Amino acid sequence: MQEQETAQKERGLARKLRGYVRSDKMDKSVVVAVSTYKKHPQYGKYVLKTKKYMAHDETNQCRVGDQVEIVECRPLSKNKCWRVRSIVEKAI
Repeated sequence: MQEQETAQKERGLARKLRGYVRSDKMDKSVVVAVSTYKKHPQYGKYVLKTKKYMAHDETNQCRVGDQVEIVECRPLSKNKCWRVRSIVEKAI
């Protein structure tokens, strides 16, 4: 456990994002939509931006509508370089 912590400190902390599962139709993969507010450079209005990330779900526990936390990791496939860290809130 200490080796993992020291390795993370040497490489830097992995990015963490929180979003909602949009699709779980693949095996061991989910699509997570992450929404952020960005300020428009010219007009100054805050705009809601949504980006989709493919994440690795080893146990296939995530369902559509779940709020999850994803962490950046090494590339696992062509489009997948995130993994599901935890399920924050289950969908009803």
